[in-house]
Amino acid sequence: MNTAGRVIKCKAAVLWEANKPFSIEEVEVAPPKEHEVRVKIMATGICRSDDHVVTGAMVMPFPIILGHEAAGVVESVGQGVTAVKPGDKVIPLFVPQCGECQNCLNTKGNLCSKTDLGTSLGLMPDGTTRFTCKGKAIYHFLRTSTFTEYTVLHESAVAKIDSAAPLEKVCLIGCGFSTGYGAALQTAKVKPGSTCAVFGLGGVGLSVVMGCKAAGASRIIGVDINKDKFAKAKELGATDCINPRDFQKPIQEVLTEMTGHGVDYSFEAFGHADTMIAALASCNMSTGVCVMAGLLDSEISIDPTLLLTGRTWKGTALGGIVLKMAVKTIQHFLSWQFTNHSKRGFSSKRQLKKSTALNISIRHANYPPLVPHRNPLILKSRKHHTSVWHQHWSLSPDPDSNTTLPQLPFSHYSGSSSLLFLGWKPTECIPKLVSGYLEKKFNSDLLITHTLPFAKVNEGFELLRAGKR
Repeated sequence: MNTAGRVIKCKAAVLWEANKPFSIEEVEVAPPKEHEVRVKIMATGICRSDDHVVTGAMVMPFPIILGHEAAGVVESVGQGVTAVKPGDKVIPLFVPQCGECQNCLNTKGNLCSKTDLGTSLGLMPDGTTRFTCKGKAIYHFLRTSTFTEYTVLHESAVAKIDSAAPLEKVCLIGCGFSTGYGAALQTAKVKPGSTCAVFGLGGVGLSVVMGCKAAGASRIIGVDINKDKFAKAKELGATDCINPRDFQKPIQEVLTEMTGHGVDYSFEAFGHADTMIAALASCNMSTGVCVMAGLLDSEISIDPTLLLTGRTWKGTALGGIVLKMAVKTIQHFLSWQFTNHSKRGFSSKRQLKKSTALNISIRHANYPPLVPHRNPLILKSRKHHTSVWHQHWSLSPDPDSNTTLPQLPFSHYSGSSSLLFLGWKPTECIPKLVSGYLEKKFNSDLLITHTLPFAKVNEGFELLRAGKR
């Protein structure tokens, strides 16, 4: 049945409020408007940042459909769309690339001004939503919302990829893999023969290891308190793996002794203030570069001499933005695959009764923390921000409504700079990464460790929180 131009009824995992389980619901997905694309999601991942919305640490309006790391097939396009056509395989982009704003035209960065990062409006660019459920409008997450069989994105927020790409595998390129891999190759620009240290061997950290190896680093030292991760890290390119609990001295001193002068490049892929300082201090004083590849879980204070002596400390979000959101870290990822056993798709209540298999694949986790750390004041502040959000927001269930909603100021968030994705232009470089995968230049499949059926999506989040591999 041709669904173009029609409302599609399908299944989605809806989060009605914070700290509650996901509910598998029938939702209505409106047709794409001008310059929009409706995509059938074939594979999507659960990033730790999705869980921050669940816990209330990341402030978003409810009800909401989460998810931002995915791959799918274009079902239909709105008027004026030229970049893709129905049937194209695509990866949604939680940071778009309009190609027109100052940031897109700047070759040094890739944070398009049309991104929802930092504002968390939960709406499409026109200020409305494309999802409804039980008569209520459902918010978008980062203008991607991939925990659903169908979603609507702006044309600038999809990257067309090779038709031969296995969507259940390359969906990892939509966020987690690119974050770590790009941290090494694009943000740090690791040089051949250099020495690197990677703090945290979760999904992002292991991707950093792969990026350092691809760049030709001669020594890659993995740092984690979970020794079970060491075998996988070495398989992916780490030359050494050390556990901070095995030493009586600070880990930065251990690394300095191991290398003689400190590492050339260090990467913090967990998101704790203490490990970020340790990563910076582990760099050599003259030319060392430290990249923050984990979303910070609190404010941070450092000794300025760490920088005055010549070290470089980089923190970017898709190329160079300072995030002001109260989020912790991407610890590890899950990947799930929709397999639709109905040839015509889920476009009616009758078809919804048909079998749909959803595989959840757990990727290597950063748990428990490298350094135990928690700031109750910040946690209290986050809870307050959540309540403030709902006092100021409301949303009409009419998807055609042109109501403009107020934008919360940055002062409502707490956080610090971090690398979320990579330093590349997404619509240009995501397809290249997919091609690299197909050419076997890297094997991101090794990051997947578990699969679960769709009905156990909440169990998948429990595994994420427990750090199960």
